[in-house]
Amino acid sequence: MHAITIEEPGGPEALVWAEVPDPVAGEGEVLVDVAASAVNRADILQRQGFYDPPPGASRHPGLECSGRIAALGPGVSGWAVGDEVCALLAGGGYAERVAVPAGQLLPVPAGVDLVAAAALPEVACTVWSNVFMVAHLRPGETVLVHGGSSGIGTMAIQLAKAVGATVAVTAGGPEKLARCRELGADILIDYREQDFVTELRAATDGAGADVILDIMGAKYLARNLDALAVNGRLAVIGLQGGVKAELNLGALLAKRAAITATSLRARPLEEKAAIVAAVREHVWPLVAAGRVRPVVHAAFPMREAAEAHRTMESSTHVGKLLLTT
Repeated sequence: MHAITIEEPGGPEALVWAEVPDPVAGEGEVLVDVAASAVNRADILQRQGFYDPPPGASRHPGLECSGRIAALGPGVSGWAVGDEVCALLAGGGYAERVAVPAGQLLPVPAGVDLVAAAALPEVACTVWSNVFMVAHLRPGETVLVHGGSSGIGTMAIQLAKAVGATVAVTAGGPEKLARCRELGADILIDYREQDFVTELRAATDGAGADVILDIMGAKYLARNLDALAVNGRLAVIGLQGGVKAELNLGALLAKRAAITATSLRARPLEEKAAIVAAVREHVWPLVAAGRVRPVVHAAFPMREAAEAHRTMESSTHVGKLLLTT
């Protein structure tokens, strides 16, 4: 088969479409003929040499895919050759075939194209696990989503609205904010021109956000704490703004607030399977009903993954960038 390889860390040109050995479905795994994968920030970090796959995972980038089951490994039940699926991966999505633990498979939701389904697993699992399973967003609460026009952001907006929350977003520029509004965002903040703490407090009568989904890390830590409501929960899922910052524990105590930080890729298989099962139970019916949908900015041939990475690094996109075989 062919896959995107990274011989040496570097820029987008480090992504090379090459012939590689076929994967084999091991115990509890299925082999998937890949129709599409999607580009995530983690793929860029891996390409640059900053985010190696966990032990035992494929060395090819790609944290999600869609396709058809080509073979079942020993001990797999509940799936059949030919089933259309999408999957959460620890790596290997930028390829024509990938071996996937059966617990990380999802059926393609009703009403979703097989290629577009590749835009769902990573964002759905990330948002559901952090915003709902960890931060426990409830109907009537306010959530602030940083990077509202990103793949994660577009999913978070839709899921939060579906459960009856008020959604505030930050994004860069009026065009991206307009797209966030179309998806259901209620409070629109241009981080280039506005201070999100001031704008959020003005829009919530001073209360702030009950939940904040943060991709920036250190750069936003102090201001996120300022923006939290009493009993608020800050969920950190990215470190685009750095890894080290000072924290005023007094302010955290005064608000009876909580800060969590999670990653998805390196979790044990049983934890990933539990998240995937929760997504199938809670998110997939919303997708099938048309209340939540994948937001795809563009699709590139997989051999042109370098161009897709350039597009992501330019931050001109809204939603997901796909790679098709």
